[in-house]
Amino acid sequence: MLDALAPNFVILLLGRAIQGLGTGIALPLMFNIILEQVPADKIGLMMGFGNLITGVAPALGPTFGGLVINNLGWRYVFFFLMPLIILSLFLGLYDIQQKSNIVKIKPDFLSIVFIAVLFAGVIYDFSNLSSGKLLTNLFPIFIGLCSFGFLLGRSKKLAQPILHFEILKNKSFSVHLLGFLMIQLCSLGNAFLLPNYSWSTSLRLLLLVWLPCRLALSGALMSVVGGRLYDDKGARFPIITGASLMAAELIAFVCLSQQMSDLVISLVYIIYMTGMGMSIGAIMTNALASLKPEFSAQGNAFLNTIQQFAGAIGTSLTSAIVGLSQAQYGSKGPRPTAIGTQYAFIFLAVIVVFLWLMFYKNVKTEGGSK
Repeated sequence: MLDALAPNFVILLLGRAIQGLGTGIALPLMFNIILEQVPADKIGLMMGFGNLITGVAPALGPTFGGLVINNLGWRYVFFFLMPLIILSLFLGLYDIQQKSNIVKIKPDFLSIVFIAVLFAGVIYDFSNLSSGKLLTNLFPIFIGLCSFGFLLGRSKKLAQPILHFEILKNKSFSVHLLGFLMIQLCSLGNAFLLPNYSWSTSLRLLLLVWLPCRLALSGALMSVVGGRLYDDKGARFPIITGASLMAAELIAFVCLSQQMSDLVISLVYIIYMTGMGMSIGAIMTNALASLKPEFSAQGNAFLNTIQQFAGAIGTSLTSAIVGLSQAQYGSKGPRPTAIGTQYAFIFLAVIVVFLWLMFYKNVKTEGGSK
């Protein structure tokens, strides 16, 4: 409502911040409910459904928003979303049940400030990499890292810290968390590069081909398939297979992106979404399965925090690589943009190959009902 009636950009931004707070609370709780209330032999499948929802909705959102803005104006985006929010509220009040014992925890305001400063500093730094002002860029990340140090120190002193960093001593969880970060980084970077590349090659790709790809239908469906495979075969098969498909897509773009037709680009991207959909739910489920039950909520908090952070970093890094290429050639035309995009694809391909090697070495066939 605040955004729909916003008289200026500051109020609009405030409304988006409030919406972000709500999403930050609701999304981890959805996965907590799955972990808490779903039978063990169905965990993978239901986590797959959870990832299907979080995969399809962001794909539909920009398309829906674009259509509404072009035809009615931006305020109607928020007016049309309000009935969905109200419906969600009543569905939750009707059906969501509290089955675990409630533990009263007092949030630590100072820790929240440290987390905000950490994210703001690091994301701002990466967002301005293409400016070439290295010394200026180092200051925000320095402040962010100092804030992270303060957060670690304060967490050790609190009986109930916001984030229990000691769970990172669990090697299996840490490996899965790092892999989850890299997948989210590559996925958002990939999503940024493809339309960026399409504008410099063909509007048809964005309008006719990019849309069905961005709907991520294949990725959404494979989230459920990957979850089912996790329940039946364990973690290794869906994770390694998914990482292999992601690596194949990025390597293909590195080698052939400037020679691909629109149709081939869309088909290759579907391969990536299939691999990501197959692996992402299995990674989350297996990461949380490696923790003691009392730390599941904390593990889920780490995963969801990393998801938001990695997405911002992925977009910032890839856009910086493209921007540096444009600055080198002194132009934002098609050729400098295409060259920068290919460099960014090389960067993402290296990350995914490392991801594959890491999972191949560390993920066994644990997890699942077998």
